[in-house]
Amino acid sequence: LNLAQLLRAGNLTAVWVPDERHEAMRDLVRARTAAVVDLRKKKQQVTALMLRLGRHYAGKKNWTKAHHRWLMSQRFDHLEQRIAFEEMLLAVRQAQDRIVRLEDAIRAAVPDWSLASLVTALMALRGIDLVAATVFLAEVGDLSRFRTPRELMAYLGLVPSEASTGERVRRGAITKAGNRRARHMLVECAWSYQHPARVSPRKQTRIDAAPHGIDEIAWKAQTRLNARYRALVRKGKKKTVAVTAVARELAGFIWAIHRHSAPMPV
Repeated sequence: LNLAQLLRAGNLTAVWVPDERHEAMRDLVRARTAAVVDLRKKKQQVTALMLRLGRHYAGKKNWTKAHHRWLMSQRFDHLEQRIAFEEMLLAVRQAQDRIVRLEDAIRAAVPDWSLASLVTALMALRGIDLVAATVFLAEVGDLSRFRTPRELMAYLGLVPSEASTGERVRRGAITKAGNRRARHMLVECAWSYQHPARVSPRKQTRIDAAPHGIDEIAWKAQTRLNARYRALVRKGKKKTVAVTAVARELAGFIWAIHRHSAPMPV
């Protein structure tokens, strides 16, 4: 009776419930996320061993081909250290192979997924590939339940927190509410907008595969978000803060692409 009264008064809000296939896709992308975290930990173990032994890589970046050659050239005075080192490298290779297998499984599963067309459309945006688009949509689900882009931004926890009293308005860090996996993926994609707007041949292929009109949204996102990032950095904001702000606006462009691909009912 209480539910019926609330429904008649218009006080009930409809929620989106994922079907079994969507839950299965979510399990797959979360397995890939766990594999990425596991790989990072295993790489840290190798780096920690090298630092403990006083061996410092002179290159600019770890885990490149040059860094791998440097690791393979290491010699140890004790057999026990050599065995431990080789086992750590083997664990890194196994974790890398695991990620490759999971990403291949994601690519094979997307074409038969209900959100496959939206995955293709989102791939037109800079910084978003098939895996990133699939992870984001698997975690967020149906975007049509967000009436405005601000609702999507708030769901992702990318809006500033607020502690205002009376006439004083005080805004703090982002709320970090909602799905942290989708928010993390969006922030990672937003880092690409620190570079000037451009379209590589590989990205152009993805843009051509997207529905008509998506290319204009993707190019507008590139120009606007790069300008936004540069403006925030010029003001003295930290790069992490600027990228988070870019990720918030990137969510708005994702919402716009969804509305363009599947117009929302009025």
